[in-house]
Amino acid sequence: MLRKRRVLSYLLERRLKGRLHFTLLDPDKVTPREAAELAVLAGKAGSDSILVGGSLGVYEPQLSEVVESIKKACSLPVILFPGNINGLTPKADAVLFMVLLNSDDPYYLSGVQVQAAPLVASMGLEPIPSTYIIVGHGGAAGFIGRARPIPYERHEIIAAHVLAGAFTGSSIIYLEAGSGAPRPVPPEAVALSRKLLDKAGFKETLIVVGGGVRDPSTARDLARAGADALVTGTIVEEDPEKLAPLVEAFKSA
Repeated sequence: MLRKRRVLSYLLERRLKGRLHFTLLDPDKVTPREAAELAVLAGKAGSDSILVGGSLGVYEPQLSEVVESIKKACSLPVILFPGNINGLTPKADAVLFMVLLNSDDPYYLSGVQVQAAPLVASMGLEPIPSTYIIVGHGGAAGFIGRARPIPYERHEIIAAHVLAGAFTGSSIIYLEAGSGAPRPVPPEAVALSRKLLDKAGFKETLIVVGGGVRDPSTARDLARAGADALVTGTIVEEDPEKLAPLVEAFKSA
């Protein structure tokens, strides 16, 4: 039986009080013990949820061990961010059930979703309808997902993809510049996307932005542009002490 939409409801309720932050942990880059320690740090820094996933190297039982370790260490909901069907485990609370909207490969548009749906149901995971959009650099996610990354400067194309994701029922629209990207998603593209969503009556659709955000100033710019949530991963792995100032800047802007 599928779990009730508790995690999505939690996120929407938290958003009414302020912006959200997600800490992304890659099972291929952290041990279960390290994941637990980083999750505790993320909670203290102000994160609202832990995302677990990666584009390469995710396998069982490592994935389940990482998720279990996180859940024992902190009370934040654990949401799977799967790069493929091997990124699922019943140990988590929910999964971003995503369509990679600008992929040229039908597998990422419908094939993997059809394969994953029965597994998500049998695992009892809460599916959160999500649209994933690769922008600019794209990183490993863009390469593996065979996406055509939208050029940074084409704000109107980015916004059109966001609107399409909302129109097809996604609760979360995730704009991704890629892990370790040299530049984040442009604030101008976020602002245009938010404007179009609000005008079309999709004010509760969450715009989530990730990739290339390394300093409080950038986080603040994205918040002021209308981003509902920020995802950080690389900086957490490389220098965890930078997380709290970044989260504070995003939430207080």
